[in-house]
Amino acid sequence: MCKPKVRKLKGFLNFITGGGIVGITLAPFGIYIKEKYISNLRTVNHEKIHWCQQLEMLIIFFYLWYLIEWIIRIFVNGSEAYRSLSFEREAYDNDDNLEYLKTRKTYSWLKYIRIKKRE
Repeated sequence: MCKPKVRKLKGFLNFITGGGIVGITLAPFGIYIKEKYISNLRTVNHEKIHWCQQLEMLIIFFYLWYLIEWIIRIFVNGSEAYRSLSFEREAYDNDDNLEYLKTRKTYSWLKYIRIKKRE
């Protein structure tokens, strides 16, 4: 099951991410969230969804897919590339449902893969 450790985002990780992110999931090490957001259940749930995605993709394939999809979506979706990624769409669509991970099916992010052109 998906039971990651949630830690404060600080030090080197905060530096390399430019300080501009709220949280980052780095399976198998853990989930790292800025201190002021660590008690925000929606943020933690969002990152836990990413944790499950990473584990089911055996971590390395998650990052490969993420990068390839991001490159494609830059050309299709421009500045909306990040939010249009299938992994992010699943996480954003379900981060307010704290029961989601109890019923989430493996590879649920695939239903978000459809590429929509920006308008």
